[in-house]
Amino acid sequence: MAFSAVSGLEVSYETIEYKDGAGGVYRMPGQAAPVNITLRRGVVVGQSQLYDWISSTSLNQVEKKDISISLTNESGSGLLVTWNISNAFPTKLSAPDFDAASNEVAIEELSLLADAMTIKFH
Repeated sequence: MAFSAVSGLEVSYETIEYKDGAGGVYRMPGQAAPVNITLRRGVVVGQSQLYDWISSTSLNQVEKKDISISLTNESGSGLLVTWNISNAFPTKLSAPDFDAASNEVAIEELSLLADAMTIKFH
């Protein structure tokens, strides 16, 4: 599935601060922070996969998926970088804003929360 914009491809760690008895402060990396990703694309007639995925969510039950997001060359024939996302699930699906005075493309937005991300450079 193609998207016009992707944001939130970040790897980060919580910081733990330790203080010793002599007044020294030490900071160390803690647990990995969850990955919050936002995907944007134009509304496509007859394609409801994003809505179907988020509407299947119920209390404490969701279909988590492993997702690959790839950056390709201009022709789309070669991979440059791939971000592999583990155990992603949808947290929000936003419908586009509609304005009759505008001729902008209708963009829908899907927010995901995931456990981890790895990056592969091709």
